[in-house]
Amino acid sequence: MTVEEILQLYEKNKNFYKNGGLTATGGEPLLQLPFLTCLFQHAKEKGIHTCLDTSGIAYSPAREKEFEELFRYTDLVLLDIKHSTEEEHKELTGQSQKNIWAFADALNRANIPMVVRHVMVPGITDGDEHLHRLGKELRAYRNLKGLEVLPYHTMGLSKYKALDLPYPLEGVPSADKQTAHQARMKIIEGLRSKD
Repeated sequence: MTVEEILQLYEKNKNFYKNGGLTATGGEPLLQLPFLTCLFQHAKEKGIHTCLDTSGIAYSPAREKEFEELFRYTDLVLLDIKHSTEEEHKELTGQSQKNIWAFADALNRANIPMVVRHVMVPGITDGDEHLHRLGKELRAYRNLKGLEVLPYHTMGLSKYKALDLPYPLEGVPSADKQTAHQARMKIIEGLRSKD
């Protein structure tokens, strides 16, 4: 779709929206940085609230000026933090988390409001030490406006099977909302602790 098509669709359905605006999500929207910047710029010209839902993995300090341009038109970022340590993040995702934290730092410098999202996966991202450490990591972000801990679910399993791909979290049970709430409270403890 073009920027114009997206904004026309937004306008067409505007009467159905109570609050909010336009959220770019994925996949990974930062992989289309010039398009995303153009979309958000035109949305802001129309007074539309802009939100970016991202893992931050595609951030590159070498493209800092391009990201600063995007930030001019960004009202809110939902940032997915998968793990609290580099090693365990690599083990879980196969990727470094350095660009993710660099992205969070850039958002902080630009004073872009950020809501951190964390998926609580039983046996992988639910340990007390991990959750406290994540809270401690988040202390540095004065732009942190919210924290969502989402319970892991197995809905993706059927998609992997349909594509005849091995499911990386085979055998990991779903988590419930109460356990995710308890995990959120442990992250908040880490945020508030003095050590």
